[in-house]
Amino acid sequence: MPVLAAGVNPNTPAFKANETAMLEKISAFRALEAAVIEQDIAARPKFAKRGQLTPRQRLSHLLDRGASFLELSSLAGLGMHDDDAKRSIMGGGGIAGIGFVSGVRVMVVANDSAIKGGTVAPMGLRKTLRAQEIARINKLPLIYLVESGGANLLYQSEIFIEGGRSFANQARLSAMGIPQIAVVHGSATAGGAYLPGLSDYIVLVRDRSKIFLAGPPLVEAAIGEQVLEEQLGGATLHAQITGLGEYIADDDRAALALVRDLVQNLGLSASQTPERSNPAYNPENLLGIVPSDDRTPFDIRAIIAHITDDAAFLEFKAEFGADTVCGHAAIDGHRIGIIANNAPIQPQGSMKTAQFIQACDQVGLPLLFLQNTTGYMVGSAAEHAGAIKHGSKMIQAVANAGVPKLTIVIGGSFGAGNYGMCGRGFDPHFIFSWPTARTAVMGGAQAAMVMQIISRAKLERAGATVNEQALSQMSDGIKQRLDAESSVLFGTARLWDDGIIDPRDTRAILGFCLATIAEAAQRPLRPNSFGVQRF
Repeated sequence: MPVLAAGVNPNTPAFKANETAMLEKISAFRALEAAVIEQDIAARPKFAKRGQLTPRQRLSHLLDRGASFLELSSLAGLGMHDDDAKRSIMGGGGIAGIGFVSGVRVMVVANDSAIKGGTVAPMGLRKTLRAQEIARINKLPLIYLVESGGANLLYQSEIFIEGGRSFANQARLSAMGIPQIAVVHGSATAGGAYLPGLSDYIVLVRDRSKIFLAGPPLVEAAIGEQVLEEQLGGATLHAQITGLGEYIADDDRAALALVRDLVQNLGLSASQTPERSNPAYNPENLLGIVPSDDRTPFDIRAIIAHITDDAAFLEFKAEFGADTVCGHAAIDGHRIGIIANNAPIQPQGSMKTAQFIQACDQVGLPLLFLQNTTGYMVGSAAEHAGAIKHGSKMIQAVANAGVPKLTIVIGGSFGAGNYGMCGRGFDPHFIFSWPTARTAVMGGAQAAMVMQIISRAKLERAGATVNEQALSQMSDGIKQRLDAESSVLFGTARLWDDGIIDPRDTRAILGFCLATIAEAAQRPLRPNSFGVQRF
């Protein structure tokens, strides 16, 4: 099988400049992630005084030591609603990710009660919905670590209706045969009470768990009854009287140990670690491949060489539609088909890609999309070559292929190129971004020029005088807005991806995701028509 050359020289000035720019971008998003974690660390004395673990401490006690954990959407909601980069970065008010519990690969969703009591903001809800979707697609057992002040009522109009979807998902996951376990570390009130209620197993923490539809103040206001929290919905009540909880523990540590025992005894298939192979080239090289100036082209094959097993890559129709790269490879022993961009997608590239997708679908090969494109080629030459017809067939192939799909947004992801390369709207199993990613309908400069041309033509048709200064100001404003809205931080805040990753981690993350997908194919489910009901 052909082996790709590394395609980089780390000693050149260009490489060094690219590396410096990439490291700065990595440091920027890692600093934002660290700010979320720092709030957990700062809250530890307060939690310890109450005899509790913080949310991230709970996570570390739950997960297998030394095993991988892939955190998802770590900066969900950045700069939106109550999330403020200068005061409080919330990470969506929760933690979500895939890890291992008693050797079983699971999805964990935890309320981050160290930040604003774990209250749910709109993007935090969407983060949970995405976690449930990933769990469904990959047949992952779900573990919820619950402690929340409930929905943020200031944004109820953005939460209430969609919030019902999370409960519908729970019911359907249970009916599919996917177990769900909830540990109630603190409050689970109002609509939040249904999260444990719809789980298949509930672990309570004595003197800490509080589960009720309405708290004491609302009960008194509604029916005039005065009652204490513990009497209304405490752990002892639900363990001994209502039967809502299956297990009760004395503290957070004991509760999480119970979960580990439960997972071990459910008879779920433990993960099979694939035989790992070594990369052919130093992953540090990935820091310097993408130019610091996003207008400068680079060869995507250099990235493929660094993330595939032994840099072996069997390119498909290498000399036809060469700006679009397709081929067969393996990552951590998992065979895949790769589709990548070196430039705009030409009609020939669309034809090649559509055929390659169908060929991979025929034999069940997962597809990896490496996005770096300004979109489908425009102009008379492209139109005459059938850009619309062939581009549509490529999009149709992406949408209908039944094999798992993974996407990494490396550089540009513009226009319909985002669609044809399996962007978020096409439901890839996983989608991540490099710090250099940019996603929008078009670049800011192009959008500004389009609007300037249209505005000038409109004024000239009306016989009006063209105010060049006003036109220039309008153009500058459009460019600045679209450039800001295409940034990787803007996109990840809105869950356009499942998180920003360090380029050096690309191979490891892809291997982890491919192993997750492979396990799903091997895991039998026993669906029924109702899910597990609590009586």
